[in-house]
Amino acid sequence: MAIVTNTFTTFDAKGIREDLSNIITNIAPEETVYMSNIGRESISNSLFEYQTDTLASAAANKQLEGDDITSFDSVTATVRIQNYAQISRKTIVLSATEEVVNKAGRKSELAYQIAKRGAELKRDQEFTMLNGAVAAAGSTSVARGTASLQAYIKTNYDMQTNGANPSYTTLPNSSRTDGNVRTFTETILKNVIQQVWSSGGTPKILMVGPVNKQRVSGFAGIASARYNINGGDRPATIIGAADIYVSDFGQVSVIAQRFQRERDAFVIDPDYAKLTVLRPYQQVELAKTGDAEKRMLIVEWGHKVLAENAHGIAADLITS
Repeated sequence: MAIVTNTFTTFDAKGIREDLSNIITNIAPEETVYMSNIGRESISNSLFEYQTDTLASAAANKQLEGDDITSFDSVTATVRIQNYAQISRKTIVLSATEEVVNKAGRKSELAYQIAKRGAELKRDQEFTMLNGAVAAAGSTSVARGTASLQAYIKTNYDMQTNGANPSYTTLPNSSRTDGNVRTFTETILKNVIQQVWSSGGTPKILMVGPVNKQRVSGFAGIASARYNINGGDRPATIIGAADIYVSDFGQVSVIAQRFQRERDAFVIDPDYAKLTVLRPYQQVELAKTGDAEKRMLIVEWGHKVLAENAHGIAADLITS
């Protein structure tokens, strides 16, 4: 079959309007699970300090009738903890022409890029708090840094024998040493939850990477291919995931975390962690030096773990 001679087709035509959708698709994840669950607090210095304390161990505490007091209970000093606020920023530079031309998917390129960079800033904060960063005072040539959850946790853990906890008294500025990886098991999880509870915390959230989220869903007695048959015209549902782990010490929400290391699983009590803010999110219009618009999004912030023993880590987990 052939077309008629001299038939004018789109292959020859010029000036055909493009079909460019007015919708911009971006599936990059924005959810910041850890930040969304912990508290917020304003600070007034780049070095922020706070104190922790504990109660004496419980005892029988029986006394003689009519007894006089000749000795007094000892007083234990509080422990002073420090961390630093760090500066995080994103920048934008756009030509003046780019801002005014007709664009698909957005009216203002500047507004679109500002919103995009703002979401990226929050992801960077989440990543920093969950990926092993240590506290750093900084200098004129080295940026200040705030400590991550890995740098804080040293009391409640389950790790390989060749791994090591961070070592600090006041400032969490030493790194955790990774050990050989092993499979995440329910026994490991139970051990960490029990330690958190015994230390006085309330284990509420288990944060895991996607690989180990699936392993948790496969723990015995939780979600091994259960079926919920509703009957009638309603379809049967296969439940293959566990979002609540009912432990001996309460219910623990199981949350897949996109921005933490796969080899770590955190058991946290979000009441004992905060995002500290020295300078809140700001959009700064930078000096105009040419035919372009310049903007900076900036925040100065830190990570405060009020009691490291309210949290726990299952470390050295297999990543695939």
